[in-house]
Amino acid sequence: MKQVILLFFFLFISFGFNYAAFCQEYIVGEGDILVIRVYDNPELDTTVRVGGDGTISMSLLGQIKVGGMNVSSIASHIESLLSNGYLVLPQVNVFVEEYRSKKVTILGEVNNAGLYELQGSISLLEIISRAGGLTENAGGLITIKRKTLTGEDEKTVITIDMAKLIEHGDTSLNIPVKDGDSIYVAKAGVFYVTGEVQRPGSYKYDENPTVLKALTLAGGLTNHGAPGRIRIIRIIDGKEIVLKNVAMDEHVMPDDVIVVPETYF
Repeated sequence: MKQVILLFFFLFISFGFNYAAFCQEYIVGEGDILVIRVYDNPELDTTVRVGGDGTISMSLLGQIKVGGMNVSSIASHIESLLSNGYLVLPQVNVFVEEYRSKKVTILGEVNNAGLYELQGSISLLEIISRAGGLTENAGGLITIKRKTLTGEDEKTVITIDMAKLIEHGDTSLNIPVKDGDSIYVAKAGVFYVTGEVQRPGSYKYDENPTVLKALTLAGGLTNHGAPGRIRIIRIIDGKEIVLKNVAMDEHVMPDDVIVVPETYF
């Protein structure tokens, strides 16, 4: 677990996310304050707040619709408007000086679950870090429910494989968190080992373990354990089935009960 935590912070610090790129992708909305600079035309430079209708006001151009656009699109849009009879080949830069409050909920296996108000662009790893990091019981799956553009009640579901992100370094999964996201860190599954083993009990399900690995975690067989008669009790579609005389390379499933019987002799 310690190695995973160290790798988590290494990824966060070293690869976490490209803040400048995220700012370019940030979708502007009500309450954001934009700084607009028009090259070689300082009289057109302005700082404006996006109104409730998603518009800003700018000299010469009047009201401009910018809500739902990212900053690079806004710059291109203003350049297009200015080139229509005002300036020759205008160059416009747009920056977000102040972000509106963004609310994100993170629940499940983090140390400080709850509602977070955030400013600016933020990645998945950063919000997990702000929530105190993962608990020891955290599983390998994170689910993000996100509002769609078509309606407040409609959600799209994004699943993130934390093993690929943290252990294998796939930073493309370190996606930006968006306003209204609901993030859930699933609890890791467990399996059980009982009977003639040194340490009977429950164990965290991780990386598709085999019977051999399960027995190793349980300290190995006692002197009375029968390795040739190990069975697995498994629930499938609500029904209990028993796999008898399983091999050591048999894969274990979450909630499996591995039973090591006593030898006949």
